Amino acid sequence: MTRIRFHRSLDDLKEKLLVMAGLAEQAIQRAIEAYRVRDLSICDLVSRSEMAINRLEREIDQAALDLLAMEQPMAIDLRFILAVIKINADLERVGDGAKSISDRVRTMDNMAIADLPVDIPRMASLASNMVRKALQAFIEADAEMAQSVLSLDDAVDSMNRAAHVSLANVMATQCHLAPQALNALMVCRSLERVADHATNIAEDVIFWVKGADVRHKGSVDADVAGSLEAPVSRHAN
Repeated sequence: MTRIRFHRSLDDLKEKLLVMAGLAEQAIQRAIEAYRVRDLSICDLVSRSEMAINRLEREIDQAALDLLAMEQPMAIDLRFILAVIKINADLERVGDGAKSISDRVRTMDNMAIADLPVDIPRMASLASNMVRKALQAFIEADAEMAQSVLSLDDAVDSMNRAAHVSLANVMATQCHLAPQALNALMVCRSLERVADHATNIAEDVIFWVKGADVRHKGSVDADVAGSLEAPVSRHAN
């Protein structure tokens, strides 16, 4: 494989991942809309999206493994392919999160709508924004933008903890609302996991761009990051 063909293959891999990213982000938005309006037809769209996401996950993994085997890339190209493999897995789990939410909506179809002390649309907006921002950082090869995603995870975690407290109180004091509260709690948990996957994606972008592993640290070490190569502009297009 010539270098020109190899770099074209990298571009194709990136484009395929971005298609999957669009499907995953759309699936979350649809799942929350289904929850808001209790529309099972939207749940059907989420289920179809999940199947497409799963298919793309397999295709992307295979394409990435083929590139590793045939070209044995080094330095930033190797980090790019490894980052794609990891981001691919997190996007598939974002799709799983959307499917979990839509499954909850199906469970709630025959339940009365309850006014619960939790702002799920706001939590969903924060989690979706994290996914969108992490993917934009990937598109632009922007480690600083990716870094900003990491700090947003605390807000989603805080909302999830508050939701658990308030919804547990509803289940304890208003037994007739316990099923609705339990389903809402599980939706919050799915959104918290979506935010975690967005954080993982942001960390993988930093790894690709800077060569720095910020898992469990939350920031790029300036001395290390500054000494490592920047990505070629081709991947930022």
